[in-house]
Amino acid sequence: MNTPEWLKPGIYGAVIGAVFVGVVGFSWGGWVTGGTANDRAMAMSRDDVVASMVPVCLNMARSDPSRTDKLATIRAASTYQRRDALMEAGWATMPGTDAPDRDIAQACLAALDVDGSPEGAESAVDEG
Repeated sequence: MNTPEWLKPGIYGAVIGAVFVGVVGFSWGGWVTGGTANDRAMAMSRDDVVASMVPVCLNMARSDPSRTDKLATIRAASTYQRRDALMEAGWATMPGTDAPDRDIAQACLAALDVDGSPEGAESAVDEG
């Protein structure tokens, strides 16, 4: 079979061009595989759910009759144990669930601003 002389360099050029486009697309072009897209979508949805539950946590903190004692306990805990203290207070346990959620507790703790002045923390809870 006779093939034209230009066919072999043309095929090499097409293969090299395809590899180049793939490398550039995945590294700089923002292309992702289906698995990566799924992982990112799951992480974003989890973040959105946590963000939507923070007002519920703040409302539970505001309406808790023993909130002053619980806030004092949370403030007394070391920085890395405050999330656990908030979970033990029950504010990170959402209605309809049996166990507290660590991500919601962390976000609620940030919204409570327990490191600020006691008046600031109380007003942050009241604004919920």
